[in-house]
Amino acid sequence: MSRILVVDDDPGIVQLISFRLTRSGFEVDTAADGESALGRIRDTPPDLVLLDILMPGLSGLDVLAEIRASEQTAQLPVIMLTAKTLEGDIELGFERGATDYIVKPFSPRELVSRVNAAIARTGG
Repeated sequence: MSRILVVDDDPGIVQLISFRLTRSGFEVDTAADGESALGRIRDTPPDLVLLDILMPGLSGLDVLAEIRASEQTAQLPVIMLTAKTLEGDIELGFERGATDYIVKPFSPRELVSRVNAAIARTGG
């Protein structure tokens, strides 16, 4: 069973994503901010991270940079899940190393499909 770390400061979004991923057979861990996310990733690296950009403290882009800078997690799939919808924001996410980029509001079915695809690409 693949383990997904959901990082978002909106409890409603976290609950919705966790419910949908759990129903789809994933184990789900959550973090409400970037520092907590990095701690969880260091302690027990997940198979994939769903990462919001706009959070208190470290932004999702800062967390992504830390993930990519570490040899242990450089190849970890990270899907940005954010309300930042401008073309420049999306381009920046991919330039910083995002595996995929999903804008809010999103389709829960599409989210699960993209998670499955990203894990399949990494051999998970």
